[in-house]
Amino acid sequence: MRTIQITIDDELLERVDERAKRLGSTRAGFARDALRAALARYEESEAEERHIVGYRRIPPAPQEFAVQEEDRAWGGDLLDAWNDE
Repeated sequence: MRTIQITIDDELLERVDERAKRLGSTRAGFARDALRAALARYEESEAEERHIVGYRRIPPAPQEFAVQEEDRAWGGDLLDAWNDE
């Protein structure tokens, strides 16, 4: 693990410190978690973009995603519960 130094405005630092305290964490721990979460969001967004580009380049076949009603994991009583609302 390495130590880094960053500059942030006072209001942001206060908010970070308050949230870290509520979470029972430290400023550094909160920052590490926030950076991990931000990276995960960027990676997920990039993966979604790659899927979009891929399906635009090679569109799915007409029946590629067709699933019989009885084969759906949410079929039966659960599906009926959603339809009742």
